[in-house]
Amino acid sequence: MIFVIPESICEIKSDIMMKKANIHVCTALCLVGFLVLASCGKELSSMTGWAYNESNNGGFQVDLYMGQETGPGLILVQGGTFMMGRVEQDVFYDWNNIPRRVTVSSFYMDETEVANVHYREYLHWVSRVFALDYPEVYKRALPDTLVWRSKLAYNEPYVELYLRHPAYQWYPVVGVNWVQAAEFCAWRTDRVNEYILIREGLLEVNPNQTADDNFNTEAYLAGQYEGLVITDLPDLDPNKDTRKVRVEDGIFLPRYRLPTEAEWEFAALGLIGNTYFERVTERRIYPWNGHYVRNDHVKELGRMMANYTRGRGDQMGVAGQLNDNADITAPVYSYWPNNYGLYNMAGNVSEWVMDVYRPLTIEDAEDFRSFRGNVFKTQERDEEGIIAEKDTLGRIIWRDVTEEENLGKIPATNRRNYTTADNISYLDGDKVSSIRYAEDVEPENMKKVMYESTGEFPTTLVDDRAYVYKGASWKDRAYRMGPGTRRFLDKEQETSYLGFRCAMVRVGSPVGF
Repeated sequence: MIFVIPESICEIKSDIMMKKANIHVCTALCLVGFLVLASCGKELSSMTGWAYNESNNGGFQVDLYMGQETGPGLILVQGGTFMMGRVEQDVFYDWNNIPRRVTVSSFYMDETEVANVHYREYLHWVSRVFALDYPEVYKRALPDTLVWRSKLAYNEPYVELYLRHPAYQWYPVVGVNWVQAAEFCAWRTDRVNEYILIREGLLEVNPNQTADDNFNTEAYLAGQYEGLVITDLPDLDPNKDTRKVRVEDGIFLPRYRLPTEAEWEFAALGLIGNTYFERVTERRIYPWNGHYVRNDHVKELGRMMANYTRGRGDQMGVAGQLNDNADITAPVYSYWPNNYGLYNMAGNVSEWVMDVYRPLTIEDAEDFRSFRGNVFKTQERDEEGIIAEKDTLGRIIWRDVTEEENLGKIPATNRRNYTTADNISYLDGDKVSSIRYAEDVEPENMKKVMYESTGEFPTTLVDDRAYVYKGASWKDRAYRMGPGTRRFLDKEQETSYLGFRCAMVRVGSPVGF
């Protein structure tokens, strides 16, 4: 068998949790050691000579940082330079991912796709917190189980059972659109950071959170969440006794999010196993070595490396000798991980990424941390410059940065790196590209309209709502399993073959201390 469920999953997850528990203990011991050392001697500023962490001279606090904690479910993906794009034959002649060299910073990525059990945990929390006052929040979070329906196939059992039945709890969640996936990542950020505060003895567990009384990381940092506080941190400021956790403490993890397209493709390739002194010894077609989709190891000879459709009408092979042991999706720990330890970076389900789709992204992309989709925002503030009150869902309110703020029309601002908040279409299309271009167009009506998917004369399916998804799925042929393939879908549409996994930035050293 290619996978064993559920025993092997339980064993794997148990080992992972034990390792992470040990990391937490080690981190705590290091912090205790630092506090002891700090009490014995004071570190002096190399700029002013004043002592850090001394309340008698103002209490400027500098903490020893032991490195970023690995969040639940994440694997560190060491970054680097790579040739991004498709190298196999372009049978569809898309020509939308021509190879070019880019650099990806180190980051964290889920070792598996988000499974049904994970998403049901999210739904349970949303229902518990919002269902009474804001039932629409729960409704918006629900996956569309009707994606399984087909006019000429009997798929009703999947409609009724795939999301909820325990037989499928370790299968990847599907029927989730881009917006829902992004919301899941935001929710996960807050739940993990809330747990960290509870673990550190600063908060009590509060199962009765409702509406705007739920823990939100941004609201906490803005001083707009109290919760069931056990204790606050001592404040070295001589004018204060205690304080909340701050960004400077390094306790909170950065936000979970969808990976960028470059990050996803880099992680899928797993070239860390194919390098020799900065030389990539073998450029991969798939997330594994070789030109074949079957395992060439003696003990596993001939086994399928991923869950895909071998040919028309062949979803899993012949009875008694199933080729991939899956008719639709497979459990998220199926098959073999790549060199980073990531499962199912080819096959099973395609995955949402953070980027807005453009065919010409390959021409416009930055060399470093390539991404298209920036809409720069800032926190809403009152007339006194204080962060505005959180909304009814307990979240800090954000707004787009205005052009006046960036062009110097507001004092002390004169941005040269960007002017407008929305940069999705930057360097991509102009008024001449429009089929309705005319010389007499009024300046106020001039807009980059290269991609017109709506209106009286739609010219394309590509617009600012079209987001990239990567990888092959259980419904795709082997051609799609190359990490360089890319497709797009409206951000509020769902399918039975499209899921997601989360990512997180790596702060500080790309390799650790």
